[in-house]
Amino acid sequence: MFEALGRLMYRRRRWVVVVALLAVGFAGVWGTGVFGELTGAGFDDPKSESTRAAAVAEQALGRTSADVIVLYRSDHLTVDDPAFEDAVTGALARVPEGTVGHTTTFWATGAPSLVSHDRHATYAVLTFARGSDDLPRIEKAVVAPGLTTRFGGNAVINEDINQRVSSDIGTAETISMPVLLVLMVVIFGSLAAASLPLAIGGAAILGSFTALRGVTSFTDVSVFAVNVVTIMGLGLAIDYGLFMVSRFREEIRRQPTVEDAVARTVATAGRTVAVSGVTVALSLAGLIIFPQVFLRSMGLGGMSAVLVAMLAALTLLPALLGMLGPRVDALSVRPLFGRLARRPPAATTAVVAEDHRGAWYRIARSVMRRPVVYAVVVIAVLVTLALPFLRVQFGGIDVRVLPAGTESRVVSATIDRDFPSGPNGPITSVVTLPDAVDSAAGGAELSSYVRSVSDVPGVTRATVTGAAGRTARVDVGYAGDPMSSGARALVGQIRAVAAPAGATVLVGGQSAVLTDLLHSLGSLLPWMALFVVATTFVLLFLAFGSIVLPLKALAMNALSIGASFGALVWIFQDGHLSGPLGFEPTGFIEATQPILVLAIIFGLSMDYEVFLMSRIREQYDLTGDNTRAVATGLQRTGGIITSAALLLVIVIAAFSLSGITFIKMIGVAMLIAIVVDATVVRILLVPATMRLLGRANWYAPGPLRGLYSRYGIRESDGVPTTTREAALTGAR
Repeated sequence: MFEALGRLMYRRRRWVVVVALLAVGFAGVWGTGVFGELTGAGFDDPKSESTRAAAVAEQALGRTSADVIVLYRSDHLTVDDPAFEDAVTGALARVPEGTVGHTTTFWATGAPSLVSHDRHATYAVLTFARGSDDLPRIEKAVVAPGLTTRFGGNAVINEDINQRVSSDIGTAETISMPVLLVLMVVIFGSLAAASLPLAIGGAAILGSFTALRGVTSFTDVSVFAVNVVTIMGLGLAIDYGLFMVSRFREEIRRQPTVEDAVARTVATAGRTVAVSGVTVALSLAGLIIFPQVFLRSMGLGGMSAVLVAMLAALTLLPALLGMLGPRVDALSVRPLFGRLARRPPAATTAVVAEDHRGAWYRIARSVMRRPVVYAVVVIAVLVTLALPFLRVQFGGIDVRVLPAGTESRVVSATIDRDFPSGPNGPITSVVTLPDAVDSAAGGAELSSYVRSVSDVPGVTRATVTGAAGRTARVDVGYAGDPMSSGARALVGQIRAVAAPAGATVLVGGQSAVLTDLLHSLGSLLPWMALFVVATTFVLLFLAFGSIVLPLKALAMNALSIGASFGALVWIFQDGHLSGPLGFEPTGFIEATQPILVLAIIFGLSMDYEVFLMSRIREQYDLTGDNTRAVATGLQRTGGIITSAALLLVIVIAAFSLSGITFIKMIGVAMLIAIVVDATVVRILLVPATMRLLGRANWYAPGPLRGLYSRYGIRESDGVPTTTREAALTGAR
């Protein structure tokens, strides 16, 4: 099938390129419009108790969200001066009609929490009218002459995050693209060969944006998905392009025609790219089972990026290779870079001869002479790196994800520092009394419930802050950090308080949202793991024909991921490297990030596993010699894997400069995992463990061997292969 696809792409190469150019043009116009369709929220479970509490309160009591907080300050006037009041009330009176449903000010409520300790500042809380979110017009209208005016609030924070994400993408691409171009030229030794993976990367990014915009037509998509789409689309497209182009440069010297070289490239490297793409996509598909918009968006966006990159590598890239043919090595830069630039092998016999003289071959042989030592040392180091994750503390998202100095973050910090605490607490109970209860009895029942909540250890106050009809809102105060384990335990205690007879009580608020989030993630994570592990095991069996290698690959992935998670705790929770990386440590890790990192890193690790093991399997089929197959496979892929990892690290490192803390966290975790996986794991641990296992690497029960013989996905150099029985007999 893959060989036929390669021949089709060659024979229709001009049409394929024309269609691809039209698709890229459409994506550049329509697909990039995805930035205007994305949401900034999505970390909550829409079916959780806290979400339902917020919905009931909004329906009965109206929206009370602090969509816009306008902070006014004067160095000379106080809020008691008529000129200060006139400036603020006059500015708020200019709010465009129909944009704001409710405005709260000190002069309207007398609330002391709305005035700073020095009385030189106050803030107004604006709640959008239903269906309105015209933030720019509101901000322009409410600026008060003679006063310093700053904006914060939920809508402003979301807007700042959206703008920062878009800015970070542009900055990352500006930084990474020139570096990538130079490295690609050095790695390939020619401008023509280097341009192909970059072309696929650009097409993959635009194609992914188009797919993501299509997804927005039937579900909400988080703005943060754009970062993952860009990283995965560009990174994997370069990986796949590097693998395909490298194989084509071998085949063009082996095959009699360009068509045969393209067909053989797709039949071998193309198969591996397909397996890798499907494996990575399935890993990301595990995120779709979570109800949080953030995780679901990352799953859908990541899958789109991977599949578009794979499709481009299997269609557009073969067509371009067919058009270039031997000119793939045109515009050589080897005279400029000397030995740094890779020289393509001259012929099949040269490839075989060079295998035994190559550095990767010698490294593999050296490792396999002392496999126990290497395996024990590497595993011990990775386990040690993972140990900090045992003390991880999970939290939620707050304004501190934005860079210090961002206006909305400054407003939030100023209110926390300079103003008295308000009546609203981190926990809220929404009480709905039954219809059969009269007003007097209902009031007594509600008062009794409020007293019971006040008596819960740790509660500082419980106050009815809103009532309409038979629904009341009770705000519960708590002196500690709303994200702490103590606050989450308090949520459970308040939920255990007996509700008034016949009434419905829903407990929400900031602490309850985090409690529900952790419960949702914890209950669904095992199902995600089962899905990813099962599908990956099946795919790796079809690729390698063994039930041992998939299990070993899963174990090695666990070591890589564990090391990365340990580093996350050490860096972001404990605050080490916060200065150089430019973030403020919060003492916890946002709860959804490890799951997202798990899916991404698992997929990328399997990407390199498939590349390496496909070539080892190929050599094992040819020789039946386990040790030689491992050394030869590493020789033929070691340079490609390390080059691909280097290029992906450049892409990720640029995104690690993001001003959004948890985007930076994703980038750093990916960077650490890729470096560990492409060096320590693939170069040292894989040869050591495969030497220790010997021919057991290739074990599969009889029925499964027959299944692999018929449906297995493997590469071949076109040399008659040994039978499975002969291979097992000669394995060492």
